[in-house]
Amino acid sequence: MNEQVQPTGSDPLFNPLSPDFIRDPYPHYDRLRAIDPIHVTPFGQFVTSRHADVSLVMRDKRFGKDFVERSKRRYSEKIMDEPVFRSMSHWMLQSDPPDHTRLRGLVVKAFTARRVEDMRPRIQEIVDQAIDAVIARGHMDLIEDFAFRLPVTIICDMLGIPEDHREVFYKSSRDGGRLLDPVPLSPEEIAKGNAGNMMAQMYFQQLFELRRKNPGDDLITQLVQAEEDGNKLTNEELTANIILLFGAGHETTVNLIGNGLLALHRNPDQLALLKARPELMTNAIEEFLRYDSSVQMTGRVALEDIDDLGGRQIPKGETVLCLLGSANRDPAVYPDHPDRLDVTRPNVRPLSFGGGIHFCLGAQLARIEAEIAIATLLRRLPDLRIDDVENPKWRPTFVLRGLTQLPASW
Repeated sequence: MNEQVQPTGSDPLFNPLSPDFIRDPYPHYDRLRAIDPIHVTPFGQFVTSRHADVSLVMRDKRFGKDFVERSKRRYSEKIMDEPVFRSMSHWMLQSDPPDHTRLRGLVVKAFTARRVEDMRPRIQEIVDQAIDAVIARGHMDLIEDFAFRLPVTIICDMLGIPEDHREVFYKSSRDGGRLLDPVPLSPEEIAKGNAGNMMAQMYFQQLFELRRKNPGDDLITQLVQAEEDGNKLTNEELTANIILLFGAGHETTVNLIGNGLLALHRNPDQLALLKARPELMTNAIEEFLRYDSSVQMTGRVALEDIDDLGGRQIPKGETVLCLLGSANRDPAVYPDHPDRLDVTRPNVRPLSFGGGIHFCLGAQLARIEAEIAIATLLRRLPDLRIDDVENPKWRPTFVLRGLTQLPASW
């Protein structure tokens, strides 16, 4: 083991819920990569910040999720009695093969490139409706009135959530992100997570009943039929993974659109370039993903002793946190000013969607949603200005990086 280097007389290197870190994590990442690229937190987790190490951990079969054992080690043997932890233990995102393979296999067909491409007209229609609703009043909150409605509507379409049930989802709070942060939850936060989880379970159980009686061309119908096939899916797995798909299906895309719009308006030269050359939009989305990723971190557990990860030994059972946001700005991969937004940057391959067997199912859908949303906004509201680009309101979560609001006017 090499000695852990801590800069003297300064803040801890990795304090992800501090206001300063949430406002701008990137200088902290620069320090981690330079000083202590495999950093050990006070909770005993290993934090990887370099692109090479992050890529390796996400793809290497010696690392897995091991969610139940990891949670018991972190909290106590009883943690799986908490409904929100029990539910998360069934998420494909937290599963290892063979469960992961089986669960993912049941939903992957809904996210094929072909099916997602076919959704373009529907995505365009929702974006236009959102702009139509506010265009006359001359101002809106880019998060609530614009970025949020699109992915929520699309995931409701895909899951088969009836139109007249949706208003509650448009108004639902966005405070579930804390469940994913690498800092242990307080008893109050666990209680809040349980309450939210029970509400979601109650709603979806009713929807499953509806779809058993009235099947539709949607993902819930498909999964309810897989559940009836006994060996494919239990009711608990069905409920947990619908909750996961609903959350994952909109949270990250809201942040991608919001963070991308903020980045553009903080870099007026890039905004002007993109307005002048709309054909750059596909590449620009990759650059937004790299520059300020909606998901800043993913985690794995060492399934065996690892002899050498960036010069360190990782004992079996230890947690490794992969800083996607840091890897995306590693000068080893992006030698040309990684901290600069450049919508023409060549060879952008962000790690924002994760990697290996857990690579984001909805990656292509998120890209297309963001592409259509931002392109349409620039085209239809060319003189839109964000009211305060210097001090926007960030959500108080680290893993899911995004804004609570982003007022704009034209």
